Amino acid sequence: MIDRVRLENFKAFRHMDLPLAPLTLLSGVNAAGKSTTMQALALLRQSYDAGVLDHRGGLLLNGELVELGVGQDVLHENYADGTHGGRIFISVAATIDGVESVWRVEYRTAEDREADLLTVPQESNASDMPRPPERTGLFGPGFQYLRADRIVPAVTYPKSYEMAVRRGFLGVRGEHTVNFLRARQEDRVASELRHPAGKSTGLLDQTEAWLREICPGVDLRAEDLRGTDMVRLSFGFGGTAGISSSNIRYRPTNVGFGLTYALPIIVACLSAGPGRLVMLENPEAHLHPRGQTMAARLACRAVAAGAQVIIESHSDHVLNGLRLAVKERVLTPDRVALHYFDRNDDGEIEVSSPEIDPDGMLSQWPRGFFDEWDRALDRLLD
Repeated sequence: MIDRVRLENFKAFRHMDLPLAPLTLLSGVNAAGKSTTMQALALLRQSYDAGVLDHRGGLLLNGELVELGVGQDVLHENYADGTHGGRIFISVAATIDGVESVWRVEYRTAEDREADLLTVPQESNASDMPRPPERTGLFGPGFQYLRADRIVPAVTYPKSYEMAVRRGFLGVRGEHTVNFLRARQEDRVASELRHPAGKSTGLLDQTEAWLREICPGVDLRAEDLRGTDMVRLSFGFGGTAGISSSNIRYRPTNVGFGLTYALPIIVACLSAGPGRLVMLENPEAHLHPRGQTMAARLACRAVAAGAQVIIESHSDHVLNGLRLAVKERVLTPDRVALHYFDRNDDGEIEVSSPEIDPDGMLSQWPRGFFDEWDRALDRLLD
């Protein structure tokens, strides 16, 4: 498990040291560093997959998971340069299972301003660089990172054996979810994640059961389009309404955004297992309040099944879903971390970390921390 992430001179942060828990919620105002935290971890995974993290390569800024631009785009504007003899370094550190690994790259202004591969200091050699602890959530199998810009409803989706079957990766936009579901629909879902209304323990059936929290009676069909590199998803409606949906199918483009946007979130959580890492940006997108709470409940169950989940969200329904999971003993308070990112009057980022008690109550409510409803209500009642 990733216990903490520490950043130096990286994007929004001159310095940042953030503890993580089995379930971590990142919230706060826009452009305050929440996405930067997620991107830093994705950058490590991306650089690892490219084979440059543990030798003289460094950090690969553009790739499958993140596209961060070039050196000048990731260097903090008020970078610290006085602690290393006037030299500038960008470092991303992760404490994993109690052991900290620091990947530090040198920013040589003239050379790295337009580079998208930032390298380690010139005097270093391969033996100086920490080796990524393989088989852990960040660098092991089952890693999932779903960005906020997920794929929209479409007529067909890509069919990649490498991504969906061999690697088991849903894609940062969830674009391989349908093929993953098609290939692994009989995979057994862990008991902690099973919906009580599910008819079996299979992944497809359990995905349908959780989707019905959003849309009662919905069912899924993921099909191979033979002779093509595409698969097709269709929805049916009925079931709880007493109407057979087997012969009436609807394209995702005719159903709306909510089901398609929620599908990768549900599949990522249901397929998570012990030691795996799932990072979710804005799971609430295009969902009504009940669906948002459902996404949080399911994420908590994934943690109960042994995974680590990091969520970036602006939704008070997601927060309340986590609080209810603690109150209902799905998770103990020490397994949840809440971090609120804000900017002070000088533009510096500040992080507040309310604690949650066994009844789901919070130790503090920082100004701006999911308080807009109360603020609006006060004005309405004034």
